[in-house]
Amino acid sequence: MYRIKQRYRKLVFFTWFLTLDLIMFGAFVRLTDSGLGCPDWPGCYGKVTPLGAMGDIHQASQAMPFGPVTLSKAWIEMIHRYVGAFLGMLIIAIVFMAWRYRRELGRSPALAITTLVAVCVQGAFGAWTVTHKLMPAVVTAHLVFGLSVLALMTWLSARERPHLPLPARAARWRPWLVGGMLLLLVQITLGGWVSTNYAALACLDFPTCHGQWLPDMDFHSGFSVIRGLGELPSGEMISQNALTAIHWVHRNFAFVVLAYLGVLAWRLRAEPGLRGPATLALALLAAQLFTGLTTIFFQWPLLIAVLHNGGAAGLTLACVVMLVRLSSAGRAPASAPERQHV
Repeated sequence: MYRIKQRYRKLVFFTWFLTLDLIMFGAFVRLTDSGLGCPDWPGCYGKVTPLGAMGDIHQASQAMPFGPVTLSKAWIEMIHRYVGAFLGMLIIAIVFMAWRYRRELGRSPALAITTLVAVCVQGAFGAWTVTHKLMPAVVTAHLVFGLSVLALMTWLSARERPHLPLPARAARWRPWLVGGMLLLLVQITLGGWVSTNYAALACLDFPTCHGQWLPDMDFHSGFSVIRGLGELPSGEMISQNALTAIHWVHRNFAFVVLAYLGVLAWRLRAEPGLRGPATLALALLAAQLFTGLTTIFFQWPLLIAVLHNGGAAGLTLACVVMLVRLSSAGRAPASAPERQHV
C-alpha cells in the first residue's frame, strides 16, 4: 500500500510540475506569435514534425517573410503540442491509478476524472485556436482552461502533501478566499484578452493613459467577443480606442485584485498552516505589479511578459493550496501511512 501511494504521489507531483511548465511555455508561444507556426492541427502541414514540412514552411515564409509561419515558430508550436499530448497521457495514468487503487489511496477518483475532462477541453480549445486563426475569444478561453487544469492539478497535489493542521476557526476565511479567487479569475481573463488582442502597449504611460485618467475609449468594440483577430464584428480593423479600453480595464482592475488578495494573504499569514502559500501570494502580487509596470515602460520585453503570465499561474496555485488547506480546517491530521508492502 505504501509503495502504491508513493508512486501515485510522484506521478501527481511530476504532472503538476509539467502543467506549470506548459502554462509558461504556452505564454512563450503566444508572445512570440508562434500560434500559427503550423497553420493546421494536429500535425504541421499534415506531417508529424516540421522536418517533414520544410518545403511548405519555406514556401509560406517566402510568400510572407514577416508572417506567422517560420521554421522556428513551427518548432515552438509543435513542441508545445508534443508536451501537451504527453501531459494528457500522464493525466490518463493518474485517472487509471486513482480508479484502480481508490481503496488503497483512500480517495474518490472524481477529482482526477474532472482533471482529465478539463485537459480534453483544453486540448479542443488548443485545436480551435489554430483552426479559428487566433480568434481572441478562443485563445483567451484556451488560457483560462489551461489555468483551470493547473488549479485542478494543484488541488490533486496539495491534498497529497502534509501540512500543519488548521483550527476550525480558520474555516471562516474560506468564503473570502473563494471571492478572491473569483476576482483573480476575472483579472486573468482580462489579461488574456489584453494579450490576445495585442493591447499590452495600448497605453505607454503610467498612472495615466495617453496623459489622461479617462482617455477616449470604445468599450463596446473592445469587448465584442465574437470577432476575428484585429477586427471588429463588422470586419473593420479594431480601433486604438478599443485597444485602449481593453488595456485600461485590465490595468485598473488589477488594483482591486492587488488590494483584496494582498490584505487577505496578509491576514492568512497569521495561521501557521497557511503561512507558506500566503507569503508566496504576497510575493507574487508584488512581482505582478513590477512586471506589469515593466512591460509598459520597456514596451513588453519577452522575458518580462512570460514572467507576468507565470505570476498569474503562481497566484492561482497559491490560492488553490490555501483553499485546500482551509477545507480541512478543524479536522485531525491524517495518520502517517504504514510502511508495508502490499
